[in-house]
Amino acid sequence: MPDMRGATCSMRAPLIRGLAALAALVLGMLAGDGMAGTLDTVKARGNLICGVSDGRAGFSSVDSQGRWTGLDVDSCRAIAAVVLGDATKITFVPLTVQNRFAALQSGEVDVLARTVTWTLTRDTAGGIDVTAVTFYDAQGFLVPKSLGAKTAKDLDGATICVLPGSTSERAVAAYFKQHGLTYKPVVIQGQKELYTAFFSGRCDVYMQSTSGLSSARANFARNPDDFVILPERLGKDPMGPAVRHGDNQWKDLVTWVMFALFEAEELGVNSKNVDAMLKSEDPDVQRLLGVVPGVGAGLTLDDRWAYRAIKLVGNYAELFDRNMGAGSPLKLDRGQNALWRDGGLIFSPSFQ
Repeated sequence: MPDMRGATCSMRAPLIRGLAALAALVLGMLAGDGMAGTLDTVKARGNLICGVSDGRAGFSSVDSQGRWTGLDVDSCRAIAAVVLGDATKITFVPLTVQNRFAALQSGEVDVLARTVTWTLTRDTAGGIDVTAVTFYDAQGFLVPKSLGAKTAKDLDGATICVLPGSTSERAVAAYFKQHGLTYKPVVIQGQKELYTAFFSGRCDVYMQSTSGLSSARANFARNPDDFVILPERLGKDPMGPAVRHGDNQWKDLVTWVMFALFEAEELGVNSKNVDAMLKSEDPDVQRLLGVVPGVGAGLTLDDRWAYRAIKLVGNYAELFDRNMGAGSPLKLDRGQNALWRDGGLIFSPSFQ
């Protein structure tokens, strides 16, 4: 009789993984009632698991030294710094548009920082909660100059590359229907595969958030000046880290870590001067850095939690500059992502 022990173990493995994921999800949903949630899980593991994109410069990508970089990557590093006291105690899991939410809901990742656009459906029926918005964007069209298009209305009959299940796929369908135009969608699952298809001429148009278009043009075009982003901006893309719905403790923590980076910029606190700012007489700075006791109690943290995020990762301006702005290949203006006092949308509620 053949030995079926190996086959039995093979069949049991997916069931065991499924039950473990379900247990993690249930525990997370019950965290608000005092049961163990994501925060306790991360502390016990000693490592944060962060879901990121499978390659999107500016947000999350791997550099030539094999190091993850990007705004979303740094957001996760700030969380690790707060919870574990070390911004390097983190595992990055590259995810596609199709599997990103399932990975979060199943407990495969602790937080999803993968250019997640905040929408009603995702917030109410998707089993996720978007925390603080770390980047405001909109959808746009990238075309080769040789196409001769000046506006999106010149794209009638064009082939358009999009990611399946993305905000871009829905936005382009709505725009072309509204204006009575036709197009041929070329739906490609992988981000890098989509870039290859567009820049090799398989598509006339690449549709994505404008930051994504700038990233693609800067990093994948042989001659970036041969491509232009058309002037139309479609919809609203407020993006930020997402967590599983129901784990209120973890949602509060991730949200306020992001707010701390915003508040630090507003107060002039950064990674270089944060130690000196511990002696500041400004009561807002004292609260942010935990000089005044009690700021960590509501998050089940010590009072120096924001200090660690700023010291080890930086304030929001530092994150933006090195990943999106003047210190990056993208060279994006702050625009909507400037502080509220500078005409942008970035602000933090009070730390009182």
